Amino acid sequence: MAYDLEEQEQLDEFKAWWKKNGSMAINLVLAALVAYSAWQGYHYFQNKKAVEASGLYQTLVTTDPTKVGEIKAQSARLMENFESTPYAGRAAVFAAKTNFATNDSKSAKAQLEWAIKNAKESAVKAIAGLQLASILFEEKNYDEANKVLTAINDKGYDGLKNSLQGDVLLAQGKQVEAKKAYATALENLDVQGRMHQYTQQKLESLGV
Repeated sequence: MAYDLEEQEQLDEFKAWWKKNGSMAINLVLAALVAYSAWQGYHYFQNKKAVEASGLYQTLVTTDPTKVGEIKAQSARLMENFESTPYAGRAAVFAAKTNFATNDSKSAKAQLEWAIKNAKESAVKAIAGLQLASILFEEKNYDEANKVLTAINDKGYDGLKNSLQGDVLLAQGKQVEAKKAYATALENLDVQGRMHQYTQQKLESLGV
């Protein structure tokens, strides 16, 4: 009988608690269910967009290079409507390459700047930075080129970054700094790679 009384006391306590807090408990459960459903929906939507963007990107990179108008339109669609996916940044870099090849450096630079700011992958940001710095270097805009290179922070591209920094510094007449940049580049470039050999030649040409 004592056990039954204990159970009754617990039941009475629960009823009293539920009367006081039941509405709040239900609201919390409902809120959790809504949040979970929203989270599931968000990820479903993101995955769906990523799949669609992947298809569009494959179409972009297999487009005839001579069809510049199509490439511009396809890349613009990816950049505008699929910015949250990795393919938008890749599309911007791809379109920049096409524009530069057709002597539209202004558009190329704008797309590379967009990729540096918005790309989801650090490698794509680094590639965009290297390409933009190369264009600025060719335009003899050395200060801006160096600024872009300095902002690249993907370790996998340090060798290329340092080598191009050496070129910029040398063009500015800063031979000592250029030597240091080339030497640093050699530490980060593949010893068997062509870029390593090319950078070594540039360093040796400075009397090292």
